[in-house]
Amino acid sequence: MSRPFTCHFLAAVACALTLSACSTTPAVKTAPPPPSLDELMAKATQAAGSGNNEAALGLWKQAADAFPADKNPWARMAQTRYEAGQYGDAIINAQEVLVRDPADKLANSVIAISGLRLSTRALADLSRQNNLSGPLRTESQDLAKLLRESLGETVLVPAPAAAQARDKPPRPPRRGAAKAAESSANPFDGLK
Repeated sequence: MSRPFTCHFLAAVACALTLSACSTTPAVKTAPPPPSLDELMAKATQAAGSGNNEAALGLWKQAADAFPADKNPWARMAQTRYEAGQYGDAIINAQEVLVRDPADKLANSVIAISGLRLSTRALADLSRQNNLSGPLRTESQDLAKLLRESLGETVLVPAPAAAQARDKPPRPPRRGAAKAAESSANPFDGLK
């Protein structure tokens, strides 16, 4: 064989091998399908039930990101934050529910009650610091009046139990208790 023919033949074999190596595709690993909304919600509910609220909140957030049109993950986050006393975060999560369903009663309740609790804390702090004066005091009083009228209550925050007990009228004494009270008032009265 001549040398040019051998070179061409070897070049052709090399190209064929190279092309055949490209044509074989390795086995493609398929990723498992992402979890469904029901699966994520069930895992989050299970985590919350076992007391792991942080894991539950993470799973509900994952569900909210994966299924942005669904209000349920946001509602569960709002409720969990509210129960933990994280009222600011509860309000934010409840507002996300209202974006998806403006008539949701739970979300509106979480916003209203959380807002009142935050306001009560802030007003108490301002009162302790003696900074509740001027227009802020007037506006606070107007809002308190509006709340009392809306709720049909004369008092927004009930007095503690000790103060209520102190303000209650005394109970009438039991029979015989009056004589016992009189005799125990001054043990020397009988000697006079």
